[in-house]
Amino acid sequence: MQPLTLHAHATGPNPIKLAIALEALSIPYNIQQWDFSDDPQKGVKGEAFLRINENGRVPALEDPNMGVVSWESGACMNYLRRVYDKSNLLGPLGPSEQDTVDFEKWEYFLLTTLGPMTGQTNWFRHYNATKNDDALQRYSEQTERCYQVLEGQLKKSGGQSILPGRVTAVDYHFEPWVRQFDFAGLSLDKYPHVSRWLREMTGRKEVQQAYIKVKGAAPEFS
Repeated sequence: MQPLTLHAHATGPNPIKLAIALEALSIPYNIQQWDFSDDPQKGVKGEAFLRINENGRVPALEDPNMGVVSWESGACMNYLRRVYDKSNLLGPLGPSEQDTVDFEKWEYFLLTTLGPMTGQTNWFRHYNATKNDDALQRYSEQTERCYQVLEGQLKKSGGQSILPGRVTAVDYHFEPWVRQFDFAGLSLDKYPHVSRWLREMTGRKEVQQAYIKVKGAAPEFS
């Protein structure tokens, strides 16, 4: 089997989730790092990367075994599940339509809500050229609301997994984003089940190996 190529940036949360899945499935892969510039050969806005992903964002995933190129983390994750997860290690938990819907609704909650709200909080706290307290407050509050929703769901499993029963790709989707709470200037003090879950996820071998490979250093949990 030829290694897959995961296109990534060391500080981005979305490539991490795919590295976690690749580690969990024992799929060989290489990391191709890019920067956020428009450099023709090195940047995500440069012509070399835009030939892989015309949206100019990481992650992207190339599979030479199947001749498939994917981008958007949800599409990449579901590609890995369909093609390589024959034993259903990553979920859904069962064969029923409700099992599928439960998996998808939490996956989409991260992709459409918690992830983007966290990203906007980070943007207005650290990167926006003009200070905008109203925008920062808005997105911080929405991220906190997402933590509250997640806390209620994790209470069902005692903080063990987002879908009660076992860890799935849903947990892999959430881990790199929730891990950014401190960088976002937020706290998990009011969310004990989220905090416990994050500590459990941080200790998992596939998570640790993914961070080592993508970032080149062992992860730290604050």
